[in-house]
Amino acid sequence: MLVTGNDCRCATLYNVAHQLGKKFPLGASMNLLFSRTQARFTLVCVLTCFSASAILAQGQQPNRGGDPSPRVFLLDAARLHAARAAINQGDKDIEAAWAKLQRDAQKALAEGPFSITSKAVTPPSGDKHDYMSQAPYFWADPKSPNGLPYIRRDGQRNPEINKITDHNSLDNLEAAVETLALAYYFKGDERYASKAVELLRAFFLDPATRMNPNLEYAQFIPGVNTGRGIGLIETRGLTSVVDAIGLLESSKALTTDDEHRLKDWFGRFLQWMLDSKNGSEEAAAKNNHGTYYDVQIVSYALFAGRRDLARQTLEQARQKRIATQIEPDGRQPLELARTKAWSYSNGNLDGLMQLATLGEHVGVDLWKFETKDGRSVRKALDFLTPIAIGGKKWQYQEIGGPKTESLFPLMRRAALVYRDKEYQALMARVPALSAADRDRLLRAESTTTKPAQR
Repeated sequence: MLVTGNDCRCATLYNVAHQLGKKFPLGASMNLLFSRTQARFTLVCVLTCFSASAILAQGQQPNRGGDPSPRVFLLDAARLHAARAAINQGDKDIEAAWAKLQRDAQKALAEGPFSITSKAVTPPSGDKHDYMSQAPYFWADPKSPNGLPYIRRDGQRNPEINKITDHNSLDNLEAAVETLALAYYFKGDERYASKAVELLRAFFLDPATRMNPNLEYAQFIPGVNTGRGIGLIETRGLTSVVDAIGLLESSKALTTDDEHRLKDWFGRFLQWMLDSKNGSEEAAAKNNHGTYYDVQIVSYALFAGRRDLARQTLEQARQKRIATQIEPDGRQPLELARTKAWSYSNGNLDGLMQLATLGEHVGVDLWKFETKDGRSVRKALDFLTPIAIGGKKWQYQEIGGPKTESLFPLMRRAALVYRDKEYQALMARVPALSAADRDRLLRAESTTTKPAQR
């Protein structure tokens, strides 16, 4: 017999009532009333539990659509709830953004399914269910007869990597599932949820097409190795899939079995990250790779119910990431050493802000953490801000030149935390989001921020 949470709750309440009857003796008439009430209570419990069991037996989870707050970790649950209400009320301010999301979701309905088993090459394991990718910044050595071993050209992507399609399949899955899940959450259209769940099952659950929960063969270097710890950065987008699953929890499409099996997959991937040689190498990285390792660990740990691991990782990030990566003046030396120093400085700061956002779920404040000599997320942001809005020249290398507007999304995110007059004054110089920008639906705007004048 299947025992559900409802079974346990009914049994507990029944026992409490029964014990109360024992503890406080009643008169004959009151005993009769209690017996009848007890009988009715038992009948209600039986019917409730039978209904829940029947739903589970059919492979569907009870609809939790009554809960206004979705289970998300990087997205803003309160903002999502407010945006959903605004959409239903026909709010003109987000009309264009909602229309764009719907167009994206309609397109996603025709995409996929995606699977890493469709690649033309086979990993060293002999199992196409193992993820595989080639290091992007390594090229054939022109001085070697067979080009081996490959040599590094930092910042220059080798188009040869596209012959292995796993990275592309993963990127497409992440984008499609997030778009479909958001469209479902905002309007409740089960078509979007059904498609998203179809894609999730194909990539993670179906025995014929699922990915094994490891990255043993990610970012291998021809002639050097079969995979590296650095390759773990390629799954950082799976944190958006974790949030997408939370958005789908109230749908009819995502069954209880689906949810349990997805949590199991992410739990096993999390354990592989903790125990494997590649995972240990990435955990020890002192640059953006270490940051995004932590982002993944915390997101997957929260999803898998390992809050203590999430909290421990975030507490350690104060010294292990922020104090180690950021100088007192806000420079990030290991990112500045790259040939695309602006891009990598922005990228690592983005990861640190994601860690700070995740910290809000377990009471670890990384937004305002500062070492005694002044190292902090805010300092890293302040170092980059004058280049983005102040016209200051970028003094470091950046192939193709710095795209200074890439800092604006990070500044907007930070404006919700750093509410001092100095920072809010800077925000007045940041251009307003375009009318169709998805962030209008996903992120609240600082009430003191004004659109920049052009």
